[in-house]
Amino acid sequence: MKKVILGLLVLSGFALGSCKKDYSCECKKIHTDDNGNSVSTADGTYTFKDSKVRAADRCNDLEGTGTDIAGDYTRECDI
Repeated sequence: MKKVILGLLVLSGFALGSCKKDYSCECKKIHTDDNGNSVSTADGTYTFKDSKVRAADRCNDLEGTGTDIAGDYTRECDI
């Protein structure tokens, strides 16, 4: 009986440890001009209902580089 109770406690601990919560991911674009000056602008906020590690991975997947009407940019995102 003690083993069953101990097993249930361990399983409930794992369940609580991997609990899904809402995590906010904020992204910004950073444009750098020819003189090396950079301008940062907000580029969206995303909510992930997941574990913290998985939400951070999903947020990091949104990062990258590109080009828009203002020129080349780097996109950075953080939980």
